[in-house]
Parts: sequence; structure tokens; C-alpha cells
Amino acid sequence: MELRIFVEPQQGATYSDQLAVARTAEAAGFGAFFRSDHYLAMNVEGSPGPTDSWVTLAGLARETSTIRLGTLVTSATFRHPGPLAIAVAQVDEVSGGRVDFGYGAGWFSAEHEAYAIPFPSLGERFDKLEESLAVITGLWKTPAGQTFSYTGDHYTVKDSPALPKPAQTPTPPIVLGGQGKKRTPALAAQYADEFNVPFISAEQAQQAFERVRQACEAQGRDAGDMVYSAALTVCAGTDDAEVARRAANIGRDLTDLRKDGLAGSPAEIVDKIGSYREIGASRIYLQVLDMSDLGHLEFIADSVMSQL
Repeated sequence: MELRIFVEPQQGATYSDQLAVARTAEAAGFGAFFRSDHYLAMNVEGSPGPTDSWVTLAGLARETSTIRLGTLVTSATFRHPGPLAIAVAQVDEVSGGRVDFGYGAGWFSAEHEAYAIPFPSLGERFDKLEESLAVITGLWKTPAGQTFSYTGDHYTVKDSPALPKPAQTPTPPIVLGGQGKKRTPALAAQYADEFNVPFISAEQAQQAFERVRQACEAQGRDAGDMVYSAALTVCAGTDDAEVARRAANIGRDLTDLRKDGLAGSPAEIVDKIGSYREIGASRIYLQVLDMSDLGHLEFIADSVMSQL
């Protein structure tokens, strides 16, 4: 079981805050540093304001050396697929091939309204996501010296040189996810290297994983080729008092965290992770909401990750 660190910088974090977490996670041996891709804080002021995910990851790529870097998840509504393919490929090259590309349809209407970003209907967002995946992967996979063209209802590409190429071939690992029952599993089966479910129980995750496995079989793909993962809020401590303190610092109820996340002693957390391992998950993204508590990451590495 691989543990990765996942942060939500839109809630109020500078680039320096994220760099400190990424470096701490790298030194502690976590598999990756992932961040959300949002432009508006949720239920807090969010000062000093949002940071752009791919600008941030480009900086972190130069200031780290081994840890993988990615998004959970980049919204297809934020960027046209061509420029996004260029940006991700560039960060992959800068990092020496350490990027994972998490991608989704987008869901938070308020951030679109706050920053003049069109927010179409759910169906159209999924249509654009599907076409964007075809364009982005098409650009990356086109052999050097050849051109790429594509005609869709929303995006058309004509004789693109399909440059630059990412460092990883044919593409960086693509992470798709969610609980959609039809289009999400089908897109994952067609395009994803990893399928992720955020903030749901092991029982719900098992159902989502099974839908993806069935979609893989329907498309003639080996479902065992897919990495299955989950994202869960983490709040760990040596005793109940420390866990309660950390829960209070992020404004969360400890009882709810124990039920819906990974909260408690190292033994409790290892046991909960085991329930996800049993349903086929091989990777857990630990949502760390207090980015100033670097000791939390070190404690998890020493007391939880060491047992996995």
C-alpha cells in the first residue's frame, strides 16, 4: 500500500507552504505530493488567495528530486486541452518524468463565477472532458515528426505538430475518478492508468471499483492493469488528546472523521487502510488540511507508513 500526500491550497496556502509540505513528504518517504485544482476557498476566507496548480507544480518540480507530483484533479473547464497538454508535458520534463495527471469534469460552480470561467451543464462538461482526453492523449502519443488532427463537437485540432512531448512515454499516468455509474467508468477504462474514489467508505469504493472493472472488460482491457486508489482525510496522533487537537485545528468533528476518514491512533488508521486494501486499493491519498503541521506528516511516516 502506497501512501501519498494530498493538500487543498485554495483553503489558504502560499507557494512556500506547499513547498514545505512537499519537501517534508519527500524526506519522509511518501510516494507523491498531490494538490487540488481549485480557485476558490470553501467555507473559509482562503487568504492569501488561490495558487495555480500547474504553476505551483512547475516550481515544485525544480525544488524536489524524487517525489511524484500531481493533481486531484485538474478541471477540464479551466483550460483548453491543447495548452493544458503543453503545460503538463513541460512540468513532466522539468521534473524528470515525475508527473501524474489527475483530470476531471469540474463541479464547483462558485469558483467559475468568481473568476469568469464558463460553467456549462453537467452533460456538456463530461462531453468536453471526453474530447479533451482524446486531444491531450492524441497530442502526447503522436510520433515525433508527425502531426495530429482531431474533429469533435467542442474541440477541433488541425495539423498540430503535437509538441512538446512529456518525459514519460507514451503519457504521464492519467488519474480519473468519481462515483459516476456510466460515463466515469467508461472513460476510466479507455484512458486511465489509475481510478480514484474520494472520501467514501470502503463499501462504496468497492462498488465503484467493480463498475470500472466491468467497463474494462467491456472494452477488452485487463482490469488488473488499473491502479485503484482512494482519498481520505487523515488525522493521526499518539493518543486521543493529540488526535482531538489536530481535528479541532482543521475544524472537523473527531467522531465524523473516525467514521468517514482516517482518524485515531496508528493502529486504528492501519486497520482502516486494511479495509481498502481488501477491496483492491493499492494507493491511499492522505488529505492533509493543516499544512503548517509538518510534524503530522513525519508522525504518519514513522508510525503508520512503517507498518505498511
